[in-house]
Amino acid sequence: MIYELRTYTTPAGKAPELARLSGEIGRPIRGNDYGTLEGYWLTEIGALNQVHHLWSYNDLNHRAERRAALGENADWKNKYLTQAGPLILRQDIRLLNPMKPLAPPSGEGHIYEYRYYRTKVGKAKPWLEKFLAVQPAREKYSKNVGIFHTEAGQPNEVSHIWVYDSFEQRMEARNACAKDPEWQAFLKDAGGFLEEMHSVLWFPSAHSPMK
Repeated sequence: MIYELRTYTTPAGKAPELARLSGEIGRPIRGNDYGTLEGYWLTEIGALNQVHHLWSYNDLNHRAERRAALGENADWKNKYLTQAGPLILRQDIRLLNPMKPLAPPSGEGHIYEYRYYRTKVGKAKPWLEKFLAVQPAREKYSKNVGIFHTEAGQPNEVSHIWVYDSFEQRMEARNACAKDPEWQAFLKDAGGFLEEMHSVLWFPSAHSPMK
């Protein structure tokens, strides 16, 4: 399994319109025939005027074949891209290798946090090993959705997705976790592997499978 996280940057204030077009026009056209949509979000804190959408494929060959087929879909080109294309200023992708099965939450009304870290050269794998080992302690405070090692386009990068019921619950969970002895030991052991840390808060769009 391979995941693709696509980030589209729009002009100021246009991300909700792009999400609407994706849900009302793009989604009915492509369904899950050209990759499975796992989630579609708008950013609230972090980089603004963006939408992020996560797709899954069997492998890189399956992704290439399905993307090529989508490019030949007349409705996709003529009904969706003609309207959505002018709203997109920039497109970025990350191809992500899952380190554990994706674990979408049940129910609706959640917020999500996407955290992506650049490690020192050669330190992504050992950081991930330590991070996976400490998950029983970390998930006492909030639910993890996915943990990934970036295949492309950022080398030496790891990322993880978390789900919360509210912004307040996120703050409570992170404050409580910071006091956990196992988590403190992990930070002391593996914190030196990291060069940069980034975080974006996501709010699900109306058509996102993860709500």
